[in-house]
Amino acid sequence: MPTPPSDLRDFSPLVIENLQPDVGAGRFNVKGVAGHPVRVSALVYKDGQDFLGASVIWRRRDRVQWEESPMRPLENDVWEGVFTPEDNAAYVFSVEAWMDPLTSWADRTRKKAGVNESLPIELEEGAALLGMCRGKEAAAQASRWAERLMRTRGNSADILGMLDDPEFWNFVPKAKLRFFVARHEERPIMVDRPRALFGTWYEMFPRSQAAVPGAHGTFKDCIRRIADIREMGFDVIYLPPIHPIGITNRKGRNNALKAGPKDVGSPWGIGSAEGGHMAVHPKLGTLKDFEAFAAAAKDAGMEIALDFAAQCSPDHPYVKEHPEWFRRLSDGTIRYAENPPKKYQDIYPLDFMCVNRQELWEEMKRIVLFWAAKGVRIFRVDNPHTKPLLFWRWLIDGVQKDHPDILFLAEAFTRPSVMKFLAKAGFTQSYTYFTWRNSKWELTTYLEELNHTPMRNYFRPNFFTNTPDILQEILQKGGPPAFRMRLVLAATLSASYGIYSGYELCENTATHEGSEEYLNSEKYEIPSRDWHAPGNIRDLIAAVNRARHDHPALQQNGNIEFIPTRNDAVLAHVKWDDGMTDIIVTVVNLDPYAVQEDQIQLPIWKFGIEEWQTFEMRDLLGGDKYHWKGREHYVRLDPSLGPGHVFHLKK
Repeated sequence: MPTPPSDLRDFSPLVIENLQPDVGAGRFNVKGVAGHPVRVSALVYKDGQDFLGASVIWRRRDRVQWEESPMRPLENDVWEGVFTPEDNAAYVFSVEAWMDPLTSWADRTRKKAGVNESLPIELEEGAALLGMCRGKEAAAQASRWAERLMRTRGNSADILGMLDDPEFWNFVPKAKLRFFVARHEERPIMVDRPRALFGTWYEMFPRSQAAVPGAHGTFKDCIRRIADIREMGFDVIYLPPIHPIGITNRKGRNNALKAGPKDVGSPWGIGSAEGGHMAVHPKLGTLKDFEAFAAAAKDAGMEIALDFAAQCSPDHPYVKEHPEWFRRLSDGTIRYAENPPKKYQDIYPLDFMCVNRQELWEEMKRIVLFWAAKGVRIFRVDNPHTKPLLFWRWLIDGVQKDHPDILFLAEAFTRPSVMKFLAKAGFTQSYTYFTWRNSKWELTTYLEELNHTPMRNYFRPNFFTNTPDILQEILQKGGPPAFRMRLVLAATLSASYGIYSGYELCENTATHEGSEEYLNSEKYEIPSRDWHAPGNIRDLIAAVNRARHDHPALQQNGNIEFIPTRNDAVLAHVKWDDGMTDIIVTVVNLDPYAVQEDQIQLPIWKFGIEEWQTFEMRDLLGGDKYHWKGREHYVRLDPSLGPGHVFHLKK
């Protein structure tokens, strides 16, 4: 049996349990955002009827001084509080609780005053407690209250008069008289900059940006495209690998095993005699040209996300300089990368568990820091689930120790447990299964998991509508209405979302039935595009992104509630900001082929709207205004006209 503590000076009868948010009992960081409140809760209780107090305490990990914010009791011993970290830095937080002797004394005294005319013992107890208050200001106020208490001479009515004085209760928390103080084990939280939560991504191949059809684009061509991309409302330009591409086993058009003399190869076949991961493809320009592009993007209010693919072509300098970094077959050759049924003959995977792994890991970190020095603060990581999971924790922790503003996006379409671990290990954002969630049940179930389970403490989604590898069936068959519908879903369901270039032109031709690969894929050739060709959806993209930038409700996760609809082809949801001052109602037709109708049930009581009141619904996509009354409203959604509505509700 457990024995009592030998030294009661360090003992507290208070219990603090179930501190939230939490990831792995403190093993991993909770995710926060600078300037955004963090809601903290815990079970706090002790034996008996004493009144308790509790606070959230927090500090930057590199500082000693704690800050404090009061918690309030809810039901069943649950306490809740909020703190707002202001810096992009690593923090720790906890909950501190104590017995509140002044409030406990006041409660007992009030109860006894109803049956006793005189309370001499309570008089002595109160005076003694007030005499324990420390601190110049608190002690001075306590002395004044003690004098008033003594003047009552223990008379119950006079003591009650003091206890009914609001000024006394303003003083009690300032007195900070706390008995049996207990503290929960601290929890770590990585507080990222706001881009970690909210961002609008545009993926483009730099080599495809030349104005001359068929020409190899340069970083100077990319600079010329910045205004065009910004016009659509994007704030992150994501680039696939920009490094030299190998010749050996280079892929031809449409993933052909043999490349022709003019085939440019896949950017993910990294490395040649011209350099590796810390070089740029000579046809794109120079490192200075890249830095000029990054600077131009910054001047336009955008930033660059760079692909980090920890792999090599057979021609990469590492193959000769560090043969020990590769796993070899029995005949001495290196096995190329595979993801059955896909084969990547132009890529050699690195062996992250080789004998010289420390040297290899340090080199990967050096690559990230090299590009960070060139102005890159976001890295999209290719297939992180094919490398040791703990490597990423080591790398991200090591990079963010000195560069907390650097963000990492995990491109890991794999098993849920692995995707979750990568997020826990430090990835700022994660690709998701949204790409394949189409029905109302699939979408609502998945969004509930992301927003209303413990995943919300560590997993930040980035909803990409498509990627160079993924042209999902609904886009292939649904045409422009499907593109419009999936755009609005991605942009309103998640605070971060992205499109792969060509989406604005509704490019949707696959290699064959049942394939998600694009025909004439940009991964293997340089396409010619007219970015303003008839049939484009640029105006809709701009309207959607404008709504996202104008409305805080669309810049958060965890604040979504689905609205009941009778029609399974109609999805409706509402988002609002913390103060309920910005309310966005989105209604989308999930059927790109047919008109759908429904009656949606708005939870107007949550917005402080009575059944008799009229309120305005302004469509942020088209500008139309409607005046509604009551909770039930008819909608008719024609996919040939638009995907639905994104309403701003004005009370």
